[in-house]
Amino acid sequence: MDLHLLVSQELDQPVARFQGEGDNRVASGKSQGFFYDAKAHRVCINRTQYFVPVSQELWEYRIGGYQVLEKWLKDRRDRRLTLEEIKTYCRVVTAIQRTVEVQEEIDGLYPDVEKEMPGPFDRG
Repeated sequence: MDLHLLVSQELDQPVARFQGEGDNRVASGKSQGFFYDAKAHRVCINRTQYFVPVSQELWEYRIGGYQVLEKWLKDRRDRRLTLEEIKTYCRVVTAIQRTVEVQEEIDGLYPDVEKEMPGPFDRG
């Protein structure tokens, strides 16, 4: 829960960083430089600035039908990101990465747990 509320101490060392020179403005669309570069693992917010590294798995991660990292930036199109917003985005990337890791851990444990649980028609 703390990961999704962005208050976990695990987020204090973000996995992504913001790079490039510019005015921190999120472009309105791809033709102005807002896109995901899968080869470079970059989320470009304009022609000269980007967040890196962001794997394609994290970029495509969805919650409630929304592609989280894309939607966060789309909600800020044509605006300049503040330092605090840049830090927050890096924390969001980190939270999603850690969430994926936790989900994989749970998925790995699930078959053993399922074996130990009685079925709905077992009589004990």
